[in-house]
Amino acid sequence: MLSTTDAIVLSLQPHSDKAHVLHAYTRAYGRVNYMVYGMGRKNTSGRYTPLSLLQLTTDNRSIRTAQLSFVPRTIDTDPYKRTIVLFISEVLYHVLRHPMADEPMYDYISEAVQALDATDKPQNFHLLFLVGLASRLGFAIDSANPLSLITEGVLPLTREERQKQLRALCNYFAEHVETWQEPKSLEILMEVFD
Repeated sequence: MLSTTDAIVLSLQPHSDKAHVLHAYTRAYGRVNYMVYGMGRKNTSGRYTPLSLLQLTTDNRSIRTAQLSFVPRTIDTDPYKRTIVLFISEVLYHVLRHPMADEPMYDYISEAVQALDATDKPQNFHLLFLVGLASRLGFAIDSANPLSLITEGVLPLTREERQKQLRALCNYFAEHVETWQEPKSLEILMEVFD
């Protein structure tokens, strides 16, 4: 039976010579893994880059059609934004594990992707995203935590401040998320923003 849902790409991994596994966060079903066949076709793999917003038509966990529902203007060409996208998608891959619909979470991520594409100053975007994500996952940062300065709009201005806040946020997630793994892209992200 065919079904259609909006989806956010978390990761695409090879499965065999002819198939890949798409890890996606969907509006209708939460976290779902789909089989993708025919990746050798022209212009197919570009749709499945991390945090791509798609509309999927599926049949029993395999994708029949995938159309971009949002075409970014700057994410694909801006190295800072690409690094942020890789980091955020890796975080989401590890924290969004359940196949349960959560439309507010889906909307938060979808709107964040579009906001990242639109912003001219992405330096603190990942910090603000993690603070918002923590709140939506049920462990909001309270006023006693030094990280609460970010929620109050006091953003780091220097590379050192930004790195310190990012490390603290990752430690905060490690304390609250059982499936947390430090993102491999963390070091790259910390080096990118001087």
